[in-house]
Amino acid sequence: MLWVGAILVGLAAVQFANWTNDVLAIFLGWIDGRAWLALLITPALTGGAVWMTRKWFSGSEGSGIPQVIAALHGQPDPTRIRRLFGLRILIGKIGLGLLGMLGGLTLGREGPTVHIGASIMYEMRRFYPRVSLRMERLLLLAGSAAGLSGAFNTPLAGILFAIEELTRSFEVRTNGVLITSIVFSGLVSLALAGNYLYFGQITAPDIFPLAFVLPVVIAAVVCGLAGAAFNLALLKQVRWIPAKVLAWRERSPLAWGAGLGLLVAIIGIASAGQTWGSGYEQARHLLMNHGEQVSWYYPLVKWLTMVLSYITGLPGGLFSPSLSIGAGFGQWVSQWFGQYPQSALVAICMVGYLAAVTQSPLTSFVIVMEMINGGGLVIPLMATALISSRVANLFTPPLYEALAEQKYFAPLGDASQRKAQPEAQAAETVAVTVDEKPR
Repeated sequence: MLWVGAILVGLAAVQFANWTNDVLAIFLGWIDGRAWLALLITPALTGGAVWMTRKWFSGSEGSGIPQVIAALHGQPDPTRIRRLFGLRILIGKIGLGLLGMLGGLTLGREGPTVHIGASIMYEMRRFYPRVSLRMERLLLLAGSAAGLSGAFNTPLAGILFAIEELTRSFEVRTNGVLITSIVFSGLVSLALAGNYLYFGQITAPDIFPLAFVLPVVIAAVVCGLAGAAFNLALLKQVRWIPAKVLAWRERSPLAWGAGLGLLVAIIGIASAGQTWGSGYEQARHLLMNHGEQVSWYYPLVKWLTMVLSYITGLPGGLFSPSLSIGAGFGQWVSQWFGQYPQSALVAICMVGYLAAVTQSPLTSFVIVMEMINGGGLVIPLMATALISSRVANLFTPPLYEALAEQKYFAPLGDASQRKAQPEAQAAETVAVTVDEKPR
């Protein structure tokens, strides 16, 4: 059953990637030469998708990674996993995510693929004779790692993602399940999509002078501050969105989504179409130095549309847009330090911004290294990831964990209850482990 589930996750990852490319191409075809149509299409699709998410597919919103973290680490709640994973979530994640991307929103597919993989693997529990909470969590962890691996074609990053981001620990009992899931999912992705590099092979020297430390540090600080600002914008919405608007968001999801969609459309038109979609093409052009440079303000307007798209509450991820924003900052740094290859500086900033947002430096640098086959940049990528994540941590907690606590953890009472929570979770784990011993 584990093998079958991993194969299904690989199939879903490849097909979802194809569909996301198709819907963005459809949207760009609609507005080609008629940019004003975006003022109608984007608000209409966004408003309708937000309304459907609230009404029928609650739990499918956002990237899906906070849901996995809540299921793995939240206080005991037997209904939480059923509310956040399963066939209903699978339908909403794919259908409404594609609808938002059809509207040109700045949403990625990689985070949703993690949620899709977890939901597929969770459904496989139906074929096991005995199911425990520990087994359900193990299946969710394996499906999440397989989903990320299939989405990026980065198997090593899938393992690190599960360890660093989802579990924050490493248990020997999960080794085989994780690696088996990633292997089978990766084989399917390899068979259907080929042995491709997500962004392509970059051209950068393997050896850099000692003076290269300066652009690395500057890039890490810039990306760390920008990533921290993004996290704060999502986590502190009550501080910068007026209370009346927040109340209106709860009462009128259709109008809320349409209003944000209109803002995204206006920015897209004003930026000559640079902000439509996840930003994959812009990042790839900057990374490969194809000569099609984006405007100097690209990372700023992309950052803004990313915030607006995410707070709609639609299913959609942060990985691709974060990498694209980082690439935009990389163009800044390459203009400041023109003596170094642009590809290297863009890759460094991609790692820096992603590490600042997720505060998972190992996963961030391995993802980018595998996507560009950038073995010669291992040390600069690692250094940037570590510095930028620490800079961001001075201002904000890790985004996915904080979102999980805000949205999916049951509210806790006084400090004594908070102190008792880890003990309750430990007791629950012991009880489940005892129950699983052979009888």
